[in-house]
Amino acid sequence: MKATGIVRRIDDLGRVVIPKEIRRTMRIREGDPLEIYTDRDGEVIFKKYSPIGELGAFALQYADTLHKTGDLSVVICDRDSVIACAGVPKKDFLDKRLSDDLEAIIEARSLYTLKNSDKRVYITDDSGSGYFASCVMPIITEGDITGCVAAVVPDTPDAITSVSETEQKLIQTAALFLGKQLEQ
Repeated sequence: MKATGIVRRIDDLGRVVIPKEIRRTMRIREGDPLEIYTDRDGEVIFKKYSPIGELGAFALQYADTLHKTGDLSVVICDRDSVIACAGVPKKDFLDKRLSDDLEAIIEARSLYTLKNSDKRVYITDDSGSGYFASCVMPIITEGDITGCVAAVVPDTPDAITSVSETEQKLIQTAALFLGKQLEQ
C-alpha cells in the first residue's frame, strides 16, 4: 500500500471526502460503489466494487464459448478493466485498465461497430496489445452501466474491419445476458 500524504477528517455524520486527485487517478466517479475492508491493524481500505467482477468465472466461460462457437476473439470488461477474455493473449488484457476511447463507447450506452473510416479503438490503455475493438456492447444492469462485451481483431494493416450481423447479434446477446445475470 502506498501513502499519499493526504489527511482527511471524518465529519459529524461519519463521512470522509476522497480527494479529487485520488478520485481522478483511480477513476472513481460520483455514484460508484466502494467496498470497505478492514484489518486487525486498524486499516480501512476502500476498493471499487465491480458487480460484474463477481461473475468472473462465469464471464470467462461465456467468453470462451463465444470464441469457440462464433470464432470471435472476445473481451468482457467491467467499468475499469478487462475481467475475462478468449481468443487473445490473456497477459495482454486481463486486469488491464480500459482505454479512454472504449470508456466513451461504453458511456454512449449503445452498440458500437467499427466502420472502415473509423479510428481504431483499443481495449486497454496499452495500444501495443495488438488488438482493437470491432464491435462493443455495454452491459447494462438495472439502468446502470456495469461493463461491456467486445469483439476484437488483430491490429494488422489488412485487418478485417467489417462487422457481420451475426457478430453484432452475438455480442449484443452476450451483453444482455450478462446484464440479466447481474440482476438476479
